Amino acid sequence: MPGNQFGEVFQLTTFGESHGRSIGGIIDGCPAGIEIDIEAVQNELDRRKPGQSKIVTQRKESDEVHFQSGIFEGKTTGTPIGFQIMNKDQKSKDYSHIKDVYRPSHADFTYQKKYQVRDYRGGGRSSARETASRVVAGAVAKQFLGTIPIAAYTKSIGRIEIAKSYKELDLSKVDQFTTRCPDEEMHLQMEEYIKKVRKKGDTVGGVVRCVIQNVPVGLGEPVFDKLHAQLGKAMLSINAVKGFQYGSGFAGTQMNGSEHNDQFNTDETTKTNNSGGIQGGISNGMDIYFDVAFKPVATLLRQQDTINEAGEEVEMQGKGRHDPCVVPRAVAIVEAMAALVMADFVLLNRMSTK
Repeated sequence: MPGNQFGEVFQLTTFGESHGRSIGGIIDGCPAGIEIDIEAVQNELDRRKPGQSKIVTQRKESDEVHFQSGIFEGKTTGTPIGFQIMNKDQKSKDYSHIKDVYRPSHADFTYQKKYQVRDYRGGGRSSARETASRVVAGAVAKQFLGTIPIAAYTKSIGRIEIAKSYKELDLSKVDQFTTRCPDEEMHLQMEEYIKKVRKKGDTVGGVVRCVIQNVPVGLGEPVFDKLHAQLGKAMLSINAVKGFQYGSGFAGTQMNGSEHNDQFNTDETTKTNNSGGIQGGISNGMDIYFDVAFKPVATLLRQQDTINEAGEEVEMQGKGRHDPCVVPRAVAIVEAMAALVMADFVLLNRMSTK
């Protein structure tokens, strides 16, 4: 089926394009009686929205969410929750020069070949603007999850990386920094680097780390719907993501089993957490932590060689308003997708353990 829906029980279907009239979605499967703080939902959107600092795209969108259904007197009704976000600051003329041109590393070529048509204005449906709808649904999922906190932060920008563990950081301060790196010294280095890259008309990538705490034991559905498999799918569905690892990840390949095994304490916790809170695809009660790698933004404000729809070699240069680095805004998206996965598994667990 078309890939516009996510989740088994707690489901999100999104619609809309970057330069269309609006974007939005429908959340289905959310239980009735959940109190929804609309201001908290809007706050999550504000963390993702463009124009929030000098190191992100300067497109000015209020990204104000309008709920159309499924919430009555501040609580969910158990029926589909419909919502819409209007697009107000489209500048489609910024893309007229690439109407017949394939931008390197964008979805232009693949969309054209698959559908024989494409919305070239900001990438249409392939634009990261679609992720605003995910953030709305993730904010609702967070409120359903309640006592399962989910926090993400910028772990690295380019080669600038935090050496500290997430346990050494105050994750409540993430939003105090434009880079969303809760280490002031590293934040300043990252911010300065992004500014330098932007000045050159170039872009840079980075890594977002996400931590999920107070997770009950037993979330995850073997064999193909393992908890980490669904988290990986969720993260890899985000625009510009090139990698996912949880727990020890690739570093675990350099360890011996005697180092890597998480030995138990008598209270059923583990002395180490190389498993990243998941064993056999099922949560074990320890913190779940994972990293999401984001590539450099493909649109450069400098000249690049490419081809057009006729297969001719041409030169092009990006125009308009673009992020020199998506990582600071992606923090909210990573949290949202993690919340959708966790909400889905909480509901699935209720069904499978009755």
